[in-house]
Amino acid sequence: MTTIVHIGFGSNIGDRVSNCRTALKYLDDSEKTKILKVSSLYLTEPVGFKEQDWFINGAAEISTNMGPREFLDLLLGTEKKMGRERVIRWGPRIIDLDILFFGDKVIASQSLVVPHTHLHERRFVLEPLAEIAPGKVHPVLGKTVRELLESLPEEGEEVTRYNGDI
Repeated sequence: MTTIVHIGFGSNIGDRVSNCRTALKYLDDSEKTKILKVSSLYLTEPVGFKEQDWFINGAAEISTNMGPREFLDLLLGTEKKMGRERVIRWGPRIIDLDILFFGDKVIASQSLVVPHTHLHERRFVLEPLAEIAPGKVHPVLGKTVRELLESLPEEGEEVTRYNGDI
């Protein structure tokens, strides 16, 4: 059975754009996944731990026949393959891959929470996600991605479309 998954991705170490592209290529190269849509890239202010470089962030829509845990293992394996080290919570990272939505599933286990816990609070997630899936309904909150984005306060973290060389 095929499921449509939405992920967020980001990087703030090294060649951030290249890191994002490499991660997406690894995911698309898997026999069990196919990337359907990728948002524009966004330059985003760090959230949580502020004393670090800004991020390049985006979102992707992926078709997969994997289950949620297997898909999470693919994301974590991709991060590890690219050299991701978890040192500081919300700290600098070469790549960050998060499941935002896994179809319409609601999952709350120790290792996986879907929809992503902070998705509805984060402009750096909602801005690119609204570009590729504005009508996607949050299965818990009952609002579309576009509605969630429009409900965010004007002030908050800075997110701007990245116009650099991709």
